Parts: sequence; C-alpha cells; structure tokens
Amino acid sequence: MKKIKVAIVSPYPPSMGTLNEYAFHMVKQMKTKSDISEIMLLTDEIDEEYPAIPHGTDDCKVTIKPCWKFNQFGTTFRLLKALKECQADVVLYNIQFLSFGDKKLQAALGLMAPLVSRVMGIPSIVLLHNITEAVDYESAGFTKNPILKAIYSLSGTILTKIILLANLVCLTIPKYVETIEKKYGAKNIALVPHGSFELPPMPDFNKKQDVKTVMTFGKFGTYKKVETMIEAVEKVRQRTGEQIKIVIAGSDNPNVKGYLNDVRDKYAHVPNIRFTGYVKEEDVPGLFIDSTLVVFDYTSTTGSSGVLHQAGSYGKAVVIPQIGDLKELIEEEGYLGSYYEAGNLDQMTDAIERLIVDEEFRIEVAKKNYMASASIPMQDIMDWYLIHFYHLLESKSYRKQSEPVLQF
Repeated sequence: MKKIKVAIVSPYPPSMGTLNEYAFHMVKQMKTKSDISEIMLLTDEIDEEYPAIPHGTDDCKVTIKPCWKFNQFGTTFRLLKALKECQADVVLYNIQFLSFGDKKLQAALGLMAPLVSRVMGIPSIVLLHNITEAVDYESAGFTKNPILKAIYSLSGTILTKIILLANLVCLTIPKYVETIEKKYGAKNIALVPHGSFELPPMPDFNKKQDVKTVMTFGKFGTYKKVETMIEAVEKVRQRTGEQIKIVIAGSDNPNVKGYLNDVRDKYAHVPNIRFTGYVKEEDVPGLFIDSTLVVFDYTSTTGSSGVLHQAGSYGKAVVIPQIGDLKELIEEEGYLGSYYEAGNLDQMTDAIERLIVDEEFRIEVAKKNYMASASIPMQDIMDWYLIHFYHLLESKSYRKQSEPVLQF
C-alpha cells in the first residue's frame, strides 16, 4: 500500500491559537504510523520560531510551514499556495469556527479553504471541533440581543454549509453527527472520537495529599471563567477547614486579552492561589498529577473537551456544569463528574466540597475517568483517520465529483 503525505492545517505550539494542543498530540501519534511518509504542518505565523519535531516510525519526515495569520485576509490563498508547493496527498483541517479569526469576514474566508482545496483535487477532511447548533450565544458571551442571535445563527448555518463542501467532515460527538445529518442532509459526515492525548500508568488513587489542589485549565475569558471557582473554593475552605490550593493554569482567550490580570487583581486577597500563565506541553503532566480535582467553570460549551480527556488520562475527578446535554454527552463517552448548575456558586461549592471530603466518591469518579480515557487513546484515533485517508484516495471519488456548488 502506498505511503501517503499528509498536510495538517492547524495552530501548533508554541502558537497559542485554539486547538494547538490537539494538533501537538495528533502529530505526535500520526508520525508513528508507518503508512505515512511525511507530515506537513501548515500553521500560523508567530513571533518566535517553531521547534523542530523529531521524526517518527520509519523516519517519517515532519515539516512545519507557517503560512497564514490569525485575522488576516488571504488565508485561503496562502494555504492553497502552500498545499500546492508541498504536494500533499490529503489535507486534514483541525479547526473550529474561529480558527482563522475572530472577525467575521476573515474567519469566514479562512473557512473556505477546505472547499477550495477539494476543488484543486486534494482530498480534504475537516475535523470540526464544534457546531453552531450547540452554542448558546447568550451564555457563551456573544450576545443577548435576539436579533443578533438570529444573525449569528444564520451565519453559522451558512458557514456550516461551506465546511460541508469538503470531502469529509469529522465530528467528535455522536449527537453532533445526528444534528448535522438531520439539519443539512449531509452524507459526508463521520464520527471520530476526540481521543485521549496520553495514557500514563494507572495512578495511585489512594495517595494521600496534605494540601489538596483544585485546578482549572484552559484559555479563559469567554465561556470559560474562573471567578465562581475561586469563590467556591473559598467557601469550601471556610466550611471544612481544609488547606486547599487553587491553580489557574492557562492564559487569556485571544478574544479577551487582560481577563486573567483583572481576575488576579480582583482576588489579590485570596491566599494560596497560583496563576501559571501559558503552560508548555512538557509541563502539562505535572499540573494534572499534582491536582486533587479539576474544575470546569464554564457558562457554555462548544464541543468535546480536551481538558476533560486529559483529566481522565491522569485519573482525576472533575467538577462539571450541567449545561444543556453536556452531562449526557460526557457520560456517553464513559466519564463521570460531580455536577452543578452553571454559574450557581452554591451548587459549585457543594460539588467541590463533596470531592474534597468524600474520598471514596472522589476515587470512584477518578477511576471511572481513567478507564474512559484508556478506552480510546489518540494512537487509535489516528488509525481511524488513516482509514478515511485511504478510502478517499483509493476510491478516487473526489476526482469524479463535479465542482461543488453552494446551495442555501
């Protein structure tokens, strides 16, 4: 079977663009596959240099080519120029709706790239991490105005139709597949689970901690917040007398610069709280290993959570908001949490306190999350993508398709 050259379009560390960590682990596992001869990362331009990536099995060559910028016009043309130069057999877009910009026109034009690369004759697969149909625009911080909500919804529908003109669109959650197939009549949808980044050895669930650590991880300021978590931990400290350390790991969402600095100033009086700033990939394991539990202080959700899968990998109990059908979605994947109503300080306090004081329950949740994580490692997920790559290439159906036509 012919080895293939794969291009991946995505932010990549040390870029701080969304989904950069997912791309890191995707490449890490994909380069071990002997069916792949070369991986070309078509990533965003940043001020610093990208580090060299070690080769994988059978000396799979990995090349990083910064060729586009967030929020700039011309992203699609620059990507297509890079694709033509690298002569990839297939291109995988690791994206969400704001991957190429948070300004509407720039973001929309960037999302045209999968369609145009397909028209060029390059099989194009989109890994779409969120769908607009699952976004609550008010709780996610976009708008409360009903007219603007309708405009955002219409824009999301149009952009989804454009993305669906790629050869294949992969979604990580079964309900998302059902939603897109039903609403758009799409036939080119595939379910490919998120997968777990790492699978460390099973942790010692009975290990004692003199000081318990409550950690949250992500890019904060939009639908991911930290204020309720800080106040909830303060209340748990008062109720239980426990020594609890708070760790806020990560940085501002690019759309809300300065958010964490404002939080730091607001809660300067709170003791034993640490803001890590941007976390390098090599420092991520230590953060999770040292944590007692991981809190998701979300007001909305936009897709499967990479942080949840990481928490599971390291055998951690989690505190999860009940937003829409999020509880059902994560339990469908085999995970478990201590639940609260989003934005409800008293309920979050109770959820954290239960995991702090009830060791038996905390261990039960941690073990279940570890087993859920172990069930679908990222290495296996890359095999799923290989199957789709070869199916498109061998069927040659993409060459026979007429040029896609937008129908709204």
